[in-house]
Amino acid sequence: MSYKFYGWERATVPAKNDIYKGINSPQELYDALLNVWCEYTCAPRLREEWSEENITLGQCSITAFLVQDIFGGDVYGILRPGGNYHCYNVVGDSVFDLTSEQFGDEVLDYTDNPIQTREIHFAKEEKKQRYEYLKEYLKKYLEK
Repeated sequence: MSYKFYGWERATVPAKNDIYKGINSPQELYDALLNVWCEYTCAPRLREEWSEENITLGQCSITAFLVQDIFGGDVYGILRPGGNYHCYNVVGDSVFDLTSEQFGDEVLDYTDNPIQTREIHFAKEEKKQRYEYLKEYLKKYLEK
């Protein structure tokens, strides 16, 4: 099976814990998140553009920190026009971005980007709430 997210073929890192039963690879997490991402988990500034056809839109930081919870590694950010960072994950030698599809054919540069921290991102209460919602909804989805 193939995926459309950046780095999917090299995203071969195992889960470092069993917080989310059944999630043993980034691909399995992606498959589950396709059923969890929603308008509410999308960044508020992008909600009007969010759709099921562009399900990864506005989901990057909360998804990247969730990936870090499960697989470890670091979260990095690509500076975007307008001053926001697009977040992705680096675990060992694997660089992958579960939400890259939102950019269509645009090629992002995944080299030499700064580390992103929870302290900075979750200083925005709405983002922390979306992250908590994503975690809880994922657990509920996996219990089905």
